[in-house]
Amino acid sequence: TIFAATSVAVASAPKPGQSQETHTPKPKPKPKPAPKPTPIPEIEMVWVDGGTFQMGSEGMFGMQNQKPSHKVTVSGFSIGKYEVTQKLWKAVMGSNPSIFQGDDLPVENVSWNDIQEFLRKLNQMTGKNYRLPTEAEWEFAARGGKHSRGYKYAGSNDIDAVAWYIKNSGNETHPVGTKFPNELGIYDMTGNVWEWCQDWYGSSYYSSSPSTNPAGPATGSSRVCRGGGWEDDAGVSVRNICAPGYRRLSVLGFRLAL
Repeated sequence: TIFAATSVAVASAPKPGQSQETHTPKPKPKPKPAPKPTPIPEIEMVWVDGGTFQMGSEGMFGMQNQKPSHKVTVSGFSIGKYEVTQKLWKAVMGSNPSIFQGDDLPVENVSWNDIQEFLRKLNQMTGKNYRLPTEAEWEFAARGGKHSRGYKYAGSNDIDAVAWYIKNSGNETHPVGTKFPNELGIYDMTGNVWEWCQDWYGSSYYSSSPSTNPAGPATGSSRVCRGGGWEDDAGVSVRNICAPGYRRLSVLGFRLAL
C-alpha cells in the first residue's frame, strides 16, 4: 500500500539568544471630544419697579381696541434691554429663521409657538425662568415705568430719535440699540420689529381686565403684539394681533422678561 506524503508545518523553537516575536495590539483610537456648546451671549435685562399707570388710550392713538384707558398696577419685573438678537437665537436654537440676516439684528420671522421652544431651551441652558412679558408689563416698560414723561413713543415725542419706522428704516430691520432709549434705558420699544407678548388677545378685555397684574383672557385664538415695526408708525398704546403659529413676517420679533 502506498501512502501519500503529508506535509505538516511545525513551528520551530527560537534559537538560543533569539526572542520569540510577539504582536502588540494597536491601541484603540481615542474618541473625539464632544463639540463645545455655543456660549450664550450676554443677556442684558433692565429692572422695572412696580407701579400704577393708565393703560390704553382715548386720544390720538386710541383705536377702539385700545379703549377704555384704565388704571393698571403691575409688580416689579425685569425686561430685555434690547430685542432678542439673531446671535442669541442661533446660540440657543442652532439656526436662524430671519429674513434680514445679521447677528445684531433682531430675530424675526418667529411665531409665538417657536418662542416657547426657544424659552424652554434657554431656561434649560441658563437655569433661569425667562418668559415673554405680559401686555401690561410691556406697555408699562415702554411708557418709562415710574419715570414716564408721557411721551407718544417709547422715549420721545420725536419718533425719529427712538425708532426705526416706515419713514427712516429703508424697509428693513436695523441693529438693536442704535436709536435713543426710553426713560428706563430700554431700546427699540417703538419700531424695528413688533414684539410678541404672552397674552391672548381680547378686543374688549380692557373693559373687564383685573386692575392688578392683568395677564390677558384665559383663552383666545390670537396673541398680542406690541411696539410697531420698520414698516409702520405705532405709539406706546397701539395693539396688534397674530395667530400663535404665524411666523411669515420680517417685522415680528420679541424681547425677554424675567
